[in-house]
Amino acid sequence: MKNFLFYTLISSVFIISISSVKAQKSTVHDKIKKVLYFNPEVEPDVEEIKEPTNLAFFTAVSDNISAFRKNKMLRSEIQVSFDSIDSKTIIEYCKNNDADFAIVPKVKYFKVGLGKYVFSNQVVVSMKLFDAEGNLVTSSDYDTYRKNMRLLGSAENSIKIGTNGAMKSILKELRKIKPSVEAGF
Repeated sequence: MKNFLFYTLISSVFIISISSVKAQKSTVHDKIKKVLYFNPEVEPDVEEIKEPTNLAFFTAVSDNISAFRKNKMLRSEIQVSFDSIDSKTIIEYCKNNDADFAIVPKVKYFKVGLGKYVFSNQVVVSMKLFDAEGNLVTSSDYDTYRKNMRLLGSAENSIKIGTNGAMKSILKELRKIKPSVEAGF
């Protein structure tokens, strides 16, 4: 009789511990947010600077996202117009990629000088955050000259600084809107 009670007790503790581990795993999986990032709209529209801009932007985003374990970055290779965003497009891309949010970015270079292709290393990185239903949640701008007083350095570093600043600003705005939101974009 003692053996029967002992084995019953051990087996019930084992079953309870397994079920609690499964419950913990499912809640962790439910809290992971998938964020879809589109290629940034680059202004001025010069083809030679688009690829380096995309590379610097997504390097900064992946570095920033890797610090937060609750989010997963999804990348779309298309560019969506920043000023005229169609909510149906956002809904469709979020649905097809199983994303919770979508970010539409824009990188604007300052033009300096008299030449047609003379740019400074100063940029303004703008982002708009949409939910999966296509509603605008918040937007953010980060000017590397005004906020960081950055005069020297490469344009790649300015894009990274601007992207990090815009992402922090979006997170700050989300906390103001919904204090219980656990997002870390």
